[in-house]
Amino acid sequence: MLIADHALLIVLIALAADALIGDPDWLWRRLPHPVVLIGAQIDWLDRHLNRDAWPAARRKAAGIVALLALIVTAGAIGAVLQWLLLGSLIGSLLLGVLASVLIAQRSLYQHVARVRDAFASGGLEGARSAVTMIVGRDPAQLDQAGVSRAAIESSAENFSDGIVAPVFWLALLGLPGLLIYKAVNTADSMIGHRNARYESFGWASARFDDLLNLAPARLSGVLLALAAPLAGGSVSRALQVMRRDAPKHRSPNAGWPESAMAGALDLALAGPRVYGGQRVEDPFLNAEARREATPDDIGRALKVMLGGCGLQAILYAAAWPLL
Repeated sequence: MLIADHALLIVLIALAADALIGDPDWLWRRLPHPVVLIGAQIDWLDRHLNRDAWPAARRKAAGIVALLALIVTAGAIGAVLQWLLLGSLIGSLLLGVLASVLIAQRSLYQHVARVRDAFASGGLEGARSAVTMIVGRDPAQLDQAGVSRAAIESSAENFSDGIVAPVFWLALLGLPGLLIYKAVNTADSMIGHRNARYESFGWASARFDDLLNLAPARLSGVLLALAAPLAGGSVSRALQVMRRDAPKHRSPNAGWPESAMAGALDLALAGPRVYGGQRVEDPFLNAEARREATPDDIGRALKVMLGGCGLQAILYAAAWPLL
Protein backbone atom coordinates (compact mmCIF):
# COMPACT_ATOMS: atom_id res chain seq x y z
CA MET A 1 0.00 0.00 0.00
CA LEU A 2 1.04 3.60 -0.40
CA ILE A 3 2.49 5.55 2.52
CA ALA A 4 -0.54 5.75 4.79
CA ASP A 5 -0.50 9.54 5.22
CA HIS A 6 -0.82 10.03 1.46
CA ALA A 7 -2.84 7.07 0.14
CA LEU A 8 -6.39 8.29 0.52
CA LEU A 9 -5.37 11.93 0.07
CA ILE A 10 -4.33 11.02 -3.47
CA VAL A 11 -7.63 9.20 -4.03
CA LEU A 12 -9.64 12.22 -2.87
CA ILE A 13 -7.57 14.61 -4.97
CA ALA A 14 -8.08 12.38 -8.00
CA LEU A 15 -11.84 12.21 -7.47
CA ALA A 16 -12.09 15.98 -7.01
CA ALA A 17 -9.90 16.73 -10.04
CA ASP A 18 -11.88 14.39 -12.27
CA ALA A 19 -15.22 15.80 -11.09
CA LEU A 20 -14.08 19.38 -11.71
CA ILE A 21 -11.97 18.99 -14.85
CA GLY A 22 -12.70 15.61 -16.42
CA ASP A 23 -11.02 14.90 -19.77
CA PRO A 24 -10.46 18.28 -21.47
CA ASP A 25 -10.64 17.84 -25.26
CA TRP A 26 -8.13 20.63 -25.86
CA LEU A 27 -5.46 18.69 -23.96
CA TRP A 28 -5.99 15.32 -25.59
CA ARG A 29 -6.06 16.88 -29.06
CA ARG A 30 -2.43 17.84 -28.41
CA LEU A 31 -1.22 14.91 -26.33
CA PRO A 32 -1.91 11.16 -26.57
CA HIS A 33 -4.20 10.00 -23.78
CA PRO A 34 -2.64 7.27 -21.58
CA VAL A 35 -5.33 4.81 -22.67
CA VAL A 36 -4.39 5.51 -26.30
CA LEU A 37 -0.77 4.65 -25.48
CA ILE A 38 -1.90 1.48 -23.70
CA GLY A 39 -4.01 0.61 -26.72
CA ALA A 40 -1.02 1.10 -29.03
CA GLN A 41 1.02 -1.38 -26.97
CA ILE A 42 -1.84 -3.89 -27.04
CA ASP A 43 -2.15 -3.49 -30.82
CA TRP A 44 1.61 -4.07 -31.23
CA LEU A 45 1.47 -7.20 -29.08
CA ASP A 46 -1.57 -8.44 -30.99
CA ARG A 47 0.13 -7.98 -34.36
CA HIS A 48 3.37 -9.64 -33.30
CA LEU A 49 2.24 -12.42 -30.96
CA ASN A 50 -1.19 -13.46 -32.24
CA ARG A 51 -0.49 -15.54 -35.35
CA ASP A 52 -3.37 -17.16 -37.21
CA ALA A 53 -1.21 -20.15 -38.13
CA TRP A 54 -0.40 -20.99 -34.51
CA PRO A 55 -2.40 -23.67 -32.65
CA ALA A 56 -4.75 -22.59 -29.85
CA ALA A 57 -2.38 -23.61 -27.03
CA ARG A 58 0.47 -21.54 -28.44
CA ARG A 59 -1.81 -18.53 -28.96
CA LYS A 60 -3.03 -18.84 -25.39
CA ALA A 61 0.57 -18.89 -24.14
CA ALA A 62 1.35 -15.85 -26.29
CA GLY A 63 -1.65 -14.10 -24.76
CA ILE A 64 -0.26 -14.76 -21.28
CA VAL A 65 3.08 -13.27 -22.35
CA ALA A 66 1.26 -10.23 -23.75
CA LEU A 67 -0.65 -9.75 -20.50
CA LEU A 68 2.55 -9.98 -18.45
CA ALA A 69 4.20 -7.41 -20.73
CA LEU A 70 1.30 -5.03 -20.18
CA ILE A 71 1.38 -5.51 -16.41
CA VAL A 72 5.14 -5.03 -16.16
CA THR A 73 5.11 -1.91 -18.37
CA ALA A 74 2.17 -0.27 -16.59
CA GLY A 75 3.42 -1.20 -13.13
CA ALA A 76 6.95 0.05 -13.83
CA ILE A 77 5.75 3.41 -15.18
CA GLY A 78 3.42 3.85 -12.23
CA ALA A 79 6.12 2.90 -9.72
CA VAL A 80 8.64 5.35 -11.18
CA LEU A 81 6.16 8.23 -11.21
CA GLN A 82 5.04 7.43 -7.68
CA TRP A 83 8.66 7.20 -6.43
CA LEU A 84 9.45 10.57 -8.00
CA LEU A 85 6.40 12.39 -6.62
CA LEU A 86 5.36 10.73 -3.38
CA GLY A 87 6.49 12.20 -0.08
CA SER A 88 5.21 15.77 -0.11
CA LEU A 89 1.89 17.55 -0.34
CA ILE A 90 2.76 18.94 -3.78
CA GLY A 91 3.79 15.47 -4.94
CA SER A 92 0.53 14.00 -3.67
CA LEU A 93 -1.38 16.74 -5.49
CA LEU A 94 0.41 15.94 -8.75
CA LEU A 95 -0.17 12.20 -8.29
CA GLY A 96 -3.85 12.83 -7.67
CA VAL A 97 -4.17 14.95 -10.81
CA LEU A 98 -2.33 12.31 -12.87
CA ALA A 99 -4.56 9.58 -11.48
CA SER A 100 -7.69 11.59 -12.29
CA VAL A 101 -6.96 11.14 -16.00
CA LEU A 102 -7.86 7.46 -15.63
CA ILE A 103 -11.11 7.99 -13.68
CA ALA A 104 -14.31 8.57 -15.65
CA GLN A 105 -16.84 10.26 -13.36
CA ARG A 106 -17.30 13.43 -15.40
CA SER A 107 -16.87 11.90 -18.86
CA LEU A 108 -19.31 9.05 -18.15
CA TYR A 109 -21.92 11.49 -16.88
CA GLN A 110 -21.47 13.66 -19.98
CA HIS A 111 -21.72 10.76 -22.43
CA VAL A 112 -24.87 9.33 -20.83
CA ALA A 113 -26.45 12.78 -20.46
CA ARG A 114 -25.89 13.40 -24.18
CA VAL A 115 -28.12 10.42 -24.97
CA ARG A 116 -30.89 11.82 -22.75
CA ASP A 117 -30.52 15.30 -24.23
CA ALA A 118 -30.38 13.98 -27.82
CA PHE A 119 -33.97 12.75 -27.56
CA ALA A 120 -35.06 16.37 -27.13
CA SER A 121 -32.74 17.93 -29.71
CA GLY A 122 -32.46 15.22 -32.38
CA GLY A 123 -35.21 12.72 -31.68
CA LEU A 124 -34.67 8.97 -31.81
CA GLU A 125 -32.03 9.18 -34.57
CA GLY A 126 -30.01 11.68 -32.56
CA ALA A 127 -30.23 9.48 -29.48
CA ARG A 128 -29.18 6.42 -31.49
CA SER A 129 -26.12 8.32 -32.71
CA ALA A 130 -25.24 9.46 -29.16
CA VAL A 131 -25.61 5.98 -27.64
CA THR A 132 -23.08 4.47 -30.08
CA MET A 133 -20.38 6.32 -28.11
CA ILE A 134 -20.99 4.18 -25.02
CA VAL A 135 -22.40 0.81 -26.16
CA GLY A 136 -21.46 -1.81 -28.72
CA ARG A 137 -24.91 -2.95 -29.77
CA ASP A 138 -26.48 -2.09 -33.15
CA PRO A 139 -28.32 1.25 -32.69
CA ALA A 140 -30.50 0.72 -35.76
CA GLN A 141 -32.22 -2.12 -33.88
CA LEU A 142 -33.11 0.09 -30.90
CA ASP A 143 -36.35 1.95 -30.33
CA GLN A 144 -36.74 4.67 -27.70
CA ALA A 145 -36.95 2.12 -24.89
CA GLY A 146 -33.95 0.22 -26.24
CA VAL A 147 -31.78 3.32 -26.51
CA SER A 148 -32.81 4.46 -23.04
CA ARG A 149 -32.13 1.04 -21.54
CA ALA A 150 -28.73 0.84 -23.28
CA ALA A 151 -27.70 4.21 -21.84
CA ILE A 152 -28.83 3.22 -18.35
CA GLU A 153 -27.03 -0.12 -18.49
CA SER A 154 -23.87 1.62 -19.69
CA SER A 155 -24.06 4.10 -16.81
CA ALA A 156 -24.19 1.20 -14.34
CA GLU A 157 -21.52 -1.03 -15.89
CA ASN A 158 -19.10 1.83 -16.55
CA PHE A 159 -19.68 3.19 -13.06
CA SER A 160 -17.98 -0.02 -11.96
CA ASP A 161 -15.10 -0.42 -14.40
CA GLY A 162 -14.60 3.26 -15.22
CA ILE A 163 -14.94 4.77 -11.74
CA VAL A 164 -15.08 2.40 -8.78
CA ALA A 165 -12.51 -0.17 -9.95
CA PRO A 166 -9.78 2.34 -10.91
CA VAL A 167 -10.23 4.13 -7.58
CA PHE A 168 -10.21 0.82 -5.69
CA TRP A 169 -6.87 -0.20 -7.17
CA LEU A 170 -5.46 3.31 -6.75
CA ALA A 171 -6.34 3.19 -3.04
CA LEU A 172 -4.94 -0.33 -2.63
CA LEU A 173 -1.75 -0.23 -4.71
CA GLY A 174 -1.23 3.39 -5.68
CA LEU A 175 -0.51 4.62 -9.20
CA PRO A 176 1.00 1.25 -10.27
CA GLY A 177 -2.26 -0.48 -9.31
CA LEU A 178 -4.33 2.06 -11.21
CA LEU A 179 -2.21 1.80 -14.36
CA ILE A 180 -2.15 -2.00 -14.24
CA TYR A 181 -5.94 -2.06 -13.89
CA LYS A 182 -6.44 0.29 -16.85
CA ALA A 183 -4.00 -1.72 -18.98
CA VAL A 184 -5.80 -4.99 -18.24
CA ASN A 185 -9.25 -3.47 -18.67
CA THR A 186 -8.25 -1.94 -22.01
CA ALA A 187 -6.81 -5.27 -23.12
CA ASP A 188 -10.08 -6.99 -22.24
CA SER A 189 -12.00 -4.49 -24.37
CA MET A 190 -9.62 -4.89 -27.32
CA ILE A 191 -8.68 -8.58 -27.34
CA GLY A 192 -10.92 -10.24 -24.76
CA HIS A 193 -13.51 -11.33 -27.33
CA ARG A 194 -14.86 -14.80 -27.88
CA ASN A 195 -14.20 -15.09 -31.59
CA ALA A 196 -11.78 -16.98 -33.81
CA ARG A 197 -8.96 -14.45 -33.49
CA TYR A 198 -9.12 -13.78 -29.76
CA GLU A 199 -10.68 -16.83 -28.09
CA SER A 200 -7.22 -18.13 -27.17
CA PHE A 201 -4.97 -15.05 -27.37
CA GLY A 202 -7.32 -12.87 -25.31
CA TRP A 203 -8.18 -15.55 -22.74
CA ALA A 204 -5.66 -14.44 -20.10
CA SER A 205 -6.57 -10.76 -20.37
CA ALA A 206 -10.29 -11.47 -20.13
CA ARG A 207 -9.93 -13.75 -17.12
CA PHE A 208 -7.55 -11.41 -15.29
CA ASP A 209 -9.90 -8.50 -15.93
CA ASP A 210 -12.70 -10.55 -14.36
CA LEU A 211 -10.50 -11.16 -11.33
CA LEU A 212 -9.54 -7.50 -10.89
CA ASN A 213 -13.21 -6.47 -11.07
CA LEU A 214 -14.59 -9.01 -8.59
CA ALA A 215 -14.51 -6.75 -5.51
CA PRO A 216 -15.09 -3.38 -7.28
CA ALA A 217 -18.19 -4.67 -9.11
CA ARG A 218 -19.83 -5.75 -5.87
CA LEU A 219 -18.88 -2.48 -4.18
CA SER A 220 -20.36 -0.63 -7.16
CA GLY A 221 -23.64 -2.46 -6.75
CA VAL A 222 -23.85 -1.55 -3.07
CA LEU A 223 -23.07 2.12 -3.77
CA LEU A 224 -25.75 2.33 -6.47
CA ALA A 225 -28.28 0.57 -4.24
CA LEU A 226 -27.58 3.02 -1.40
CA ALA A 227 -28.17 5.90 -3.82
CA ALA A 228 -31.58 4.55 -4.92
CA PRO A 229 -33.62 7.15 -2.95
CA LEU A 230 -32.20 9.89 -5.20
CA ALA A 231 -34.29 8.42 -8.03
CA GLY A 232 -37.30 7.68 -5.86
CA GLY A 233 -36.25 4.10 -5.31
CA SER A 234 -35.77 1.86 -2.30
CA VAL A 235 -32.39 0.80 -0.91
CA SER A 236 -33.75 -2.51 0.33
CA ARG A 237 -35.44 -3.25 -3.00
CA ALA A 238 -32.26 -2.43 -4.95
CA LEU A 239 -30.18 -4.68 -2.70
CA GLN A 240 -32.74 -7.47 -2.98
CA VAL A 241 -32.74 -7.33 -6.79
CA MET A 242 -28.94 -7.20 -6.85
CA ARG A 243 -28.51 -10.27 -4.65
CA ARG A 244 -31.12 -12.22 -6.58
CA ASP A 245 -30.35 -11.25 -10.19
CA ALA A 246 -26.63 -10.41 -10.40
CA PRO A 247 -25.67 -14.11 -10.94
CA LYS A 248 -28.04 -14.28 -13.94
CA HIS A 249 -25.81 -11.98 -15.98
CA ARG A 250 -23.40 -13.62 -18.44
CA SER A 251 -20.59 -11.53 -16.92
CA PRO A 252 -19.41 -12.48 -13.41
CA ASN A 253 -19.18 -8.78 -12.57
CA ALA A 254 -21.41 -6.57 -14.74
CA GLY A 255 -24.58 -8.03 -13.24
CA TRP A 256 -23.90 -6.47 -9.83
CA PRO A 257 -24.08 -2.78 -10.76
CA GLU A 258 -26.68 -3.39 -13.50
CA SER A 259 -29.06 -5.30 -11.26
CA ALA A 260 -28.59 -2.73 -8.48
CA MET A 261 -29.47 0.03 -10.95
CA ALA A 262 -32.47 -1.98 -12.15
CA GLY A 263 -33.73 -2.29 -8.59
CA ALA A 264 -33.01 1.37 -7.81
CA LEU A 265 -35.07 2.53 -10.81
CA ASP A 266 -37.70 -0.25 -10.54
CA LEU A 267 -36.93 -1.02 -14.17
CA ALA A 268 -36.09 -4.21 -16.06
CA LEU A 269 -32.63 -4.07 -17.64
CA ALA A 270 -30.46 -6.32 -19.83
CA GLY A 271 -32.56 -8.94 -21.65
CA PRO A 272 -32.17 -9.93 -25.35
CA ARG A 273 -29.83 -7.66 -27.33
CA VAL A 274 -28.17 -7.51 -30.78
CA TYR A 275 -24.37 -7.25 -31.09
CA GLY A 276 -22.78 -7.23 -34.55
CA GLY A 277 -25.90 -8.69 -36.11
CA GLN A 278 -26.03 -11.53 -33.55
CA ARG A 279 -28.96 -11.71 -31.14
CA VAL A 280 -27.88 -12.49 -27.57
CA GLU A 281 -30.61 -14.06 -25.43
CA ASP A 282 -29.71 -12.66 -22.02
CA PRO A 283 -32.26 -12.80 -19.20
CA PHE A 284 -33.82 -9.63 -17.84
CA LEU A 285 -32.63 -8.26 -14.53
CA ASN A 286 -35.58 -7.26 -12.31
CA ALA A 287 -37.77 -8.95 -14.89
CA GLU A 288 -41.05 -8.25 -13.08
CA ALA A 289 -40.57 -4.48 -13.32
CA ARG A 290 -41.44 -2.07 -16.13
CA ARG A 291 -39.52 -2.75 -19.35
CA GLU A 292 -40.30 0.40 -21.35
CA ALA A 293 -37.45 2.69 -20.31
CA THR A 294 -37.77 6.38 -21.18
CA PRO A 295 -35.38 9.35 -21.51
CA ASP A 296 -36.58 10.46 -18.08
CA ASP A 297 -35.27 7.16 -16.70
CA ILE A 298 -31.83 8.05 -18.07
CA GLY A 299 -31.97 11.20 -15.97
CA ARG A 300 -32.95 9.15 -12.92
CA ALA A 301 -30.04 6.76 -13.56
CA LEU A 302 -27.67 9.73 -13.70
CA LYS A 303 -28.89 10.83 -10.27
CA VAL A 304 -28.18 7.35 -8.89
CA MET A 305 -24.75 7.31 -10.51
CA LEU A 306 -23.90 10.74 -9.08
CA GLY A 307 -25.07 9.55 -5.68
CA GLY A 308 -22.82 6.52 -6.00
CA CYS A 309 -19.86 8.77 -6.83
CA GLY A 310 -20.58 10.91 -3.78
CA LEU A 311 -20.89 7.89 -1.51
CA GLN A 312 -17.60 6.53 -2.82
CA ALA A 313 -15.84 9.80 -1.95
CA ILE A 314 -17.41 9.75 1.52
CA LEU A 315 -16.27 6.15 2.00
CA TYR A 316 -12.62 6.96 1.30
CA ALA A 317 -12.75 10.21 3.27
CA ALA A 318 -14.20 8.32 6.25
CA ALA A 319 -11.43 5.71 5.99
CA TRP A 320 -8.66 8.34 6.03
CA PRO A 321 -8.60 8.84 9.84
CA LEU A 322 -8.34 5.09 10.29
CA LEU A 323 -4.92 4.89 8.64
